[in-house]
Amino acid sequence: MKYNLTSLIAGLIFGLGLLVSGLANPAKVLGFLDLAGLWDPSLALVMGGAILVGLVAFTVAKKRTLSLLGFNMKLPTSTKIDKRLVGGSLMFGVGWGVAGFCPGPALVAVGAGEIKGIVFVASMVAGMMLFELIERKRAQS
Repeated sequence: MKYNLTSLIAGLIFGLGLLVSGLANPAKVLGFLDLAGLWDPSLALVMGGAILVGLVAFTVAKKRTLSLLGFNMKLPTSTKIDKRLVGGSLMFGVGWGVAGFCPGPALVAVGAGEIKGIVFVASMVAGMMLFELIERKRAQS
């Protein structure tokens, strides 16, 4: 119960942050990506703030063996940059640039009943399922 409540509160704060910063609006994101047109640099400030918070959080987390909720810490350990990582990053970036959504804002849009958000999330879930299918085939080989 404690874990579910904490997850709910974190999700609400994240969603509220997306709404306040305007990042749930695809036009804002596409304005940031439009370097040759009416570029909107405000997203860079939001991203910079998020990177700063993440840097502090990961620095603290690396020194801990248990999370604040008492679970084992499971931090990424790989530093390998390979074709799969680069390819996935490119696919994410293209999807972000075409739709103006990344996963968090898309879920906010779904909650607001926006058709574009629903289509994006459905496509994202289909991509995850395709990835899982490919991974299972690779594991069998």
